[in-house]
Amino acid sequence: MAKKRSQKEQEVQQLHNDLLDVSTLVLTTFTGLSVAQETDLRRLVQASGGSYHVVKNTLAARAAKGTPAEPLLSGLKGVNSIAYTAGDPIALTRTLTRFAKDNPAFTFRAGVVEGRVVSLEQIQALAQLPSREELLSRLLYLLQAPAQRLATTLNGVARNLAFVVKQAHDQKKFSEGDSPAVGAA
Repeated sequence: MAKKRSQKEQEVQQLHNDLLDVSTLVLTTFTGLSVAQETDLRRLVQASGGSYHVVKNTLAARAAKGTPAEPLLSGLKGVNSIAYTAGDPIALTRTLTRFAKDNPAFTFRAGVVEGRVVSLEQIQALAQLPSREELLSRLLYLLQAPAQRLATTLNGVARNLAFVVKQAHDQKKFSEGDSPAVGAA
């Protein structure tokens, strides 16, 4: 059933509003995917915090006017779909890359990350980066490691001193008046 003009205008306006907020958009082709595969893809993209839409080329170009995705979505040819997110770009690209490995009919065409048009190689490189949480945990480890090493070193000096004093006491190196209190060591 054909959509009415008002429905199309509503969809274009909604897509335009979405494209104003996105940080990452990936243009893909899906020729040869079954309905079940495309449904799985939609679920995977939604689980990663993104959205996936099959778009008509002219409607996509209209919706993209005045957005960072305008250079990418103007002048499209063929069957296209877009996946986008306002959140973590790595999660979206990783999800799409995994799906593309399992389904060769699904291919990337180009993308926009933080307002810049990126190539296929850059999209795949982005998918291989660690997640934001993993990067933050690595940074925290790097910041925490020197302090932890210093505390271990300082603790080791006191422990070694106590060990040497105890050994000296056990070997009766101290005279009776010089003997330190070793009971705590």
